[in-house]
Amino acid sequence: MSFRPCCVIPSRNHHLAIAQVIAGARAAGLPVFLLDDASEEPARGVLAAQAAADVVVTRLEPRHGKGAAVMHGFRQAAAAGFTHAVQVDADGQHDLARLADLLALARAHPETLISGAARYDASVPKARQWGRYLTHFWVWVETLSFRISDSMCGFRAYPLAPTLRLMERVRLGSFMDFDTEIMVRLCWQGTPVLMLPVDVVYPADNTSNFDMLRDNWRITKMHTRLTLAMLPRAPLLLWRRLRA
Repeated sequence: MSFRPCCVIPSRNHHLAIAQVIAGARAAGLPVFLLDDASEEPARGVLAAQAAADVVVTRLEPRHGKGAAVMHGFRQAAAAGFTHAVQVDADGQHDLARLADLLALARAHPETLISGAARYDASVPKARQWGRYLTHFWVWVETLSFRISDSMCGFRAYPLAPTLRLMERVRLGSFMDFDTEIMVRLCWQGTPVLMLPVDVVYPADNTSNFDMLRDNWRITKMHTRLTLAMLPRAPLLLWRRLRA
């Protein structure tokens, strides 16, 4: 299987660290698709100014949502002939020194979803941390497995072929429900998953796009759908687990 990776970066009003994030991706040899999800000024101008020979900047308007922006980038990447898309956040949360390890795993396992498993420092908001633990529990129920130790980390390498097949079959969450739903459904589809520990920080000047009311409601609905949809899949999931 050929291996031609790129980087997909969704952004909404994250611009303070974007130049460093793009530089980190380019240093790892990754062309970049930067998706501006209806950012306001000054972020809009800063993001537009990142366009370069190996950096494609696309503005989405009106706002589509993080998940929709990432999927738009996946389609752009596939149309340009890339086989894998590395997803990173635009706000500098992820330790981009781990990109080399992420890419090495993706190259060695080209049909596998490689996902970061976040290691937080003291900067993580406690409410966000406990919310993640709750999602971890439901993902273990939905997959009948402990293989996915973190379904919310946006530091990943996606094999585009199975990812696009899933996107064509299923309407996935467009906002903060995206990262978890696509991971669970790729697991159901039979795409292997490998986890890679990655340090994650919350910058003091970070702008959060997480809407406590709307996004928590979206995530609640997502887990309800996934849990109900898991039930008829349970025999297959258990059979796969026994074979693993």
